[in-house]
Amino acid sequence: MKDSAAEEHLYLAFSHQYRDSIFPLHTSISLFLLSYCDCKLFKVFLVPTGEDVGDQCVTKSLAGDLEVHLISRCQLPVVVQSCSLPAVVVKDDKFCRAGLSVVLRHIIQKTFEADPSKKDVLELLGFKKTCLKACAEVSQWTRLCEISIPLAVERFLTASPEHCQAIPPDILLFERKLGEPVRVHNDDKIRRQKLQQQKAGAKAAAPVLPKEETEELKPGEVHEHPPSSLELSVAFSKLLVQEAPGAINREAPHIRRTKTSDLPLLDHVFAEGLYFTVADIVLLPCIHQFLVCSKKQGKNLVNLPLISSWYRRVQEVPGIKKAAGKCNMELLQLPELMSAPEEQLQDSSSVPDELEEDNEDSHFIGGPRPTMTKLMENGIEAKFSPHPCPNWTLDWTSLPSAVSPGEGKMSRDRALRKQQQLNNLIAAVTKLAKPGDVIVDFCSGGGHVGIVLAYMMPSCQVVLIENKELSLIRAKDRSDELGLKNIWFIQANLDYFNGTFNIGVALHACGVATDMVIEHCIRARAAFVVSPCCYGFIQNTVKFKYPRSHQFKEILSYKEHMILCRFADQTAVQLPPERRLIGKQCMGLVDLDRAWAAEEHNYSVQVISMEPESCSPKNNMFVGIPT
Repeated sequence: MKDSAAEEHLYLAFSHQYRDSIFPLHTSISLFLLSYCDCKLFKVFLVPTGEDVGDQCVTKSLAGDLEVHLISRCQLPVVVQSCSLPAVVVKDDKFCRAGLSVVLRHIIQKTFEADPSKKDVLELLGFKKTCLKACAEVSQWTRLCEISIPLAVERFLTASPEHCQAIPPDILLFERKLGEPVRVHNDDKIRRQKLQQQKAGAKAAAPVLPKEETEELKPGEVHEHPPSSLELSVAFSKLLVQEAPGAINREAPHIRRTKTSDLPLLDHVFAEGLYFTVADIVLLPCIHQFLVCSKKQGKNLVNLPLISSWYRRVQEVPGIKKAAGKCNMELLQLPELMSAPEEQLQDSSSVPDELEEDNEDSHFIGGPRPTMTKLMENGIEAKFSPHPCPNWTLDWTSLPSAVSPGEGKMSRDRALRKQQQLNNLIAAVTKLAKPGDVIVDFCSGGGHVGIVLAYMMPSCQVVLIENKELSLIRAKDRSDELGLKNIWFIQANLDYFNGTFNIGVALHACGVATDMVIEHCIRARAAFVVSPCCYGFIQNTVKFKYPRSHQFKEILSYKEHMILCRFADQTAVQLPPERRLIGKQCMGLVDLDRAWAAEEHNYSVQVISMEPESCSPKNNMFVGIPT
């Protein structure tokens, strides 16, 4: 973004106030992070979801030392009205970030940019800055933190006492995850230190707070329970910017010779493993509300010893109690809990299958021919509609360089193939679009499709939606260079876009993303032009089960359908022609299933091969029109 000092507005939903939190919990989480980071870079607006909300009820009590303004939904910038909150937008700009994880990550990055001394804030993004970066549609962990647990706690709090006896399954799943072994970068070294410690029968010394840290913390913020294990020492050494214990002393020879498989596993300290991250920031207000409500109802927390330990440990993190105080969160002092006898624990079957990871066999052995034969015996074969305009092409030489996908970023051959792919999608959209239509470029990347559409169709509004910030910023820079006025940029997961639109388009939407785009278009009763990709990444998720269509479900099992998906990726030009042909047939069958699934929702869908087919190994394209 050109003007990094421009004022940014943060919009948070406000439904009601309950005890020491603002609801929905996404809002409490956002305000808590702002307090923890001591960030005042954003102008904060609360957007009431109901009609009768008084001005006084929020701004004083629960927003800490932040200045908060109330605003109605109809007063929101138009681009924000198309998104679920929370959302951030630069004032008078067309670049919006929406969804909890995207917004929290942005707050962290802006805080560090404004004050590079706040390295502890940047560390919240975790190893390689990827914490909660994967979208909730495909990441079980992001979904659990960002969506499932906040919603489960909100339902728990609003349920009548007789209906909230059981611990929510999502809370139980978090308890279970805290009991799983930790995998972290370079864990071999830490595990060898742990083995040496075990052999010596010694406990790791608690890290000492640096003098300046001690002076900054209020009396209530010193560690009440010093870390008593290697994992705790490593975790808090990082928090306090100290050297990890044992980093200088080399392991004994017999420790170095120990096989990795024989090393002790690492225990969870925080939500994602050893280190305190934004995931802990997200979960703390949720778990806090759950524990407060459970305590008020007299519930025994014996089923949740690991969550109780995690909750106590998070309070030891410097700055957490101070942030909680600003937000009027009265953190509980929980006793240490021992695990209950097995027969007293809640049956693990109360965690539903859809919350379990790897609940399907992910190993698919065998070729596609038996599955293809089975479909043929039932009269199903891959079939492609004729291309409506095989020779249509843009005059790329007459277009500004910023419109071209190859401008300095790819080889000449690859740029030519990308232009050929765009010819196919633009031709299809041109036949469907009318003046005034809203066209959404899903999974837009650097804007190859959306920028061409916005330039060629100035009477249409084009919206680019992409989860990756850098790709979207590159797209905006290209748009600014062209002076486009009819284009918006939304960094968000697909589920956070809820605007109305007329045509959805996606070039090489990876794996399940193709099905997410089609579902979004069906929900909006919009036409779609979609080119799939990465068939091998297709798998059952919380929202999508395969096969998709009624006809395929009657014939194929999930495992048989996955074999088709795996072989649909066998279309690379380096492969033998016969193998590529089988791959193309498998692509056609997987996409036929998708087309029939869309037709069950009153759509007319064609599966077309792009022209020329050499433009991409993944050269299928859907054109769907609501009937």
